[in-house]
Amino acid sequence: MTTPERPNRAAEPEDVPVLGDGPDTERVRRFWSVRRIPAALLAAAVLGGAGLLLYDVAAVRADHSAMSWRRELADELATRPLDSATTLAVAGAVVLLGVWLLVLAATPGLRAVLPMRRAHPDLRAGLDRDAAALTLRDRAMEVSGVQSVKVRVGRAKVDARAVSHFRPLDDVRADVQTALTAGVEELGLARTPALTVRVARPSKKG
Repeated sequence: MTTPERPNRAAEPEDVPVLGDGPDTERVRRFWSVRRIPAALLAAAVLGGAGLLLYDVAAVRADHSAMSWRRELADELATRPLDSATTLAVAGAVVLLGVWLLVLAATPGLRAVLPMRRAHPDLRAGLDRDAAALTLRDRAMEVSGVQSVKVRVGRAKVDARAVSHFRPLDDVRADVQTALTAGVEELGLARTPALTVRVARPSKKG
């Protein structure tokens, strides 16, 4: 009497989790921008202001007179009323600058990069919106009857406008819809955008 051999599970390939293909998968987030220019400008402004103020304080401590701009600023703050137009304008500008910095700190940025589905939890990929639009445009141009196509790819919507110089418009629209639907799926985006297709005849010249 022989016993059946048990399958060697150690030899089986390990399952790799695939993210972005089911209702319970992890949400793929947008890429965060480094924002080097705003950070460099803010750092330069803070460093310059702090260095100038520190130099002036050190000069006063060394029995030198304070800089004229600091004396004038102190006099203005002591004598100018808070409800003056200049004070309100400066305060409003500072508030707007602060709100802008908070928005930059709280939002991802990189709107031109669309996150793609993650085939592995340790890997992330993104697709440039212009590259996606060019790929979809090439797919639409393969449809018979299409003369020209303009494709605009957004975060949640793909808008395609085609010009057809022969064949019925309904047939061309259906073929373009089919081609672009398959093209959008092949892009592998984490969030499949809605597709809008418009087809028209060429404009008559003269």
